[in-house]
Amino acid sequence: MREIRIALVLLILIGLSSGMGVSRQQRSLLAGRMTERELGAVLLPRGQWRPFPTVEDREAWNIVSGHLRAEYVRGAERLLGTTWPPLPASVFLEYVRNGNRSNFERISFERRARLATLVMGEVFENKGRFLDDIANGIWAICEESYWGVPAHVGVQRRGSGLPDVTEPTVDLFAAETGSLLAWTTYLLGNRLDRISPLIDDRIHVEVDRRILTPNLERDDFWWMGFRREREVNNWNPWINSNWLTTVLVLEQNPARRVRAVHKIMRSLDNFLDVYPDDGGCDEGPGYWGRAGASLFDCLELLHGATDGAIDLYGQPLIQRIGQYIYKVYIRDDYYINFADASGRLNPEAGLIYRYGKRIRDPIMAGFGVLLARRQNLGDEARVARTGSLGRLLPDLLLDRELRAASPVEPLLRDAWFPGLQVMVARSFADSTKGLYLAAKGGHNAESHNHNDVGNFIVYADGRPALIDVGVETYTRKTFSNERYEIWTMQSAYHNLPTINGFMQMNGRGFRARDVSYKADESTAVFSLDIAGAYPAEAGVESWVRTLHFVRGKRVELREKYSLSRFLAPLSLSLMTPRRIDMTTPGRILLADPRPGAGAGVAIVYDTALFKATPEDIPVTDSRLKSVWGERITRILLMSNSRDLQGGYTLSFEYTSAE
Repeated sequence: MREIRIALVLLILIGLSSGMGVSRQQRSLLAGRMTERELGAVLLPRGQWRPFPTVEDREAWNIVSGHLRAEYVRGAERLLGTTWPPLPASVFLEYVRNGNRSNFERISFERRARLATLVMGEVFENKGRFLDDIANGIWAICEESYWGVPAHVGVQRRGSGLPDVTEPTVDLFAAETGSLLAWTTYLLGNRLDRISPLIDDRIHVEVDRRILTPNLERDDFWWMGFRREREVNNWNPWINSNWLTTVLVLEQNPARRVRAVHKIMRSLDNFLDVYPDDGGCDEGPGYWGRAGASLFDCLELLHGATDGAIDLYGQPLIQRIGQYIYKVYIRDDYYINFADASGRLNPEAGLIYRYGKRIRDPIMAGFGVLLARRQNLGDEARVARTGSLGRLLPDLLLDRELRAASPVEPLLRDAWFPGLQVMVARSFADSTKGLYLAAKGGHNAESHNHNDVGNFIVYADGRPALIDVGVETYTRKTFSNERYEIWTMQSAYHNLPTINGFMQMNGRGFRARDVSYKADESTAVFSLDIAGAYPAEAGVESWVRTLHFVRGKRVELREKYSLSRFLAPLSLSLMTPRRIDMTTPGRILLADPRPGAGAGVAIVYDTALFKATPEDIPVTDSRLKSVWGERITRILLMSNSRDLQGGYTLSFEYTSAE
């Protein structure tokens, strides 16, 4: 099925862009506008910063509905007296032994979610009934050798395997753990002293040893962005948001506290300096939740901890970073999903609402309300799988406000992200009716990259027809020099041509050129030359791909090419989760498989030029299965032409269900 010649450039990837020639602007929106001394003058002292009520503030917590408070208490009751799951060394070692990272993560995350659940149960009940179990959870977590996950321990000098406890390194989940413990001691205060004053002392010691001191003293953690040998991605704001929490809550030395906050601001500037002006997230909407959204977490903490002295919400870039999430919304839980992003997503509704309010965007705020209603936010107790409390707390306090606000569904007709070279168009504004098209240019070293320059997706009435498959459950192979051996990363499993037997290559030099986009009331046109995404051995001099969208009717794919030699027939891949009907020659109907089927899409092609062959791909991975179901079909259109110059046109026509 996959016997296609491929030349791989074996670049070691850890989910990052390569950083080669990345456009960097010295915006310096945070540290560039406020020196460390100036920060010290406006940063609220540790005892005065009160972002949320504590367990003592009973009246403040009464704003949360009685039903929801009771739900959290019931959740904590189910954990009373239960045993904390062990984290054996052998499970940690599975990552290097067989590539499995999920087993350890499941246990580690369960521990943290249990602690968060117990803490919120105690906050709402306020009877001390859960304190022993909370103490057990804190102690168990503090006894762990490493707060991160096996996939990330390789940055230690001794490499992957078991963690070296003498070299604390800070990854996403070490930082998340520090934040969880910080919010735990903040919320419960001296209640933990009823068990033992050593519990709070232990939190301070462990967070300082594992998070505060390493982050303050080291500049070589790649995610900080100071060394610039790799470009930063979602790790930067995600870790910084949790590091900032631990600093503001737990750092007792005022000078170190100011120094650390200012270093975080400098690190965040490194993230903002490489962000495109259009606010687009090259990691996709799934990672926006820990890229742009975690940036918002940081900005909220800085705004509150300086009593509003740090306020970037009027900055156009900050506004566009937020607005990205609704510009790539398709319908229901479907979003554009280039790179490692999933095709189905449930973004954090409360955060989107709060972000929208901050930037005074009623569409974004209303979108948050819509998501909250769809997700039944406020009707049941919810704790993030990693136990994160930083986003839960403000959502709880906005419960009544969210229920009273008006929802908005952001069905934008068009969106264009020139920095990412991503276009979006639907048939009609404010309607899911008709076809929806999204396409990309870019390069093949984007964060969480797939070799997919020129890829596109088509939806009908907001339902997937031609898709970007996405990514399977992460394993050791996903972020290794074997990444592009994984089928979902290869251009032959995107809606792209395999030329002279060659797929696209990975690397920043493999990119689109001559990209153009225009849109009006009746059409949208996206054009690019994808020849540069293929290796020189493919002999591709030019390959101009044009997507011509006639609103309400069809998408035309027009290809014009020039080759230096012929080596193998052209093969065009088209990926679909739909049922295939090839009864009519030259016309492939993609039928909606759901009961009460919706609109279809007909692929119209020239039978004199192409032979169509469907290839069934059973979906066994749980992550992909939850998005696309049990099977995906790759339609291969095999050309019979040996011409070195030529072209062809395919049409994807809307077929109404009515």
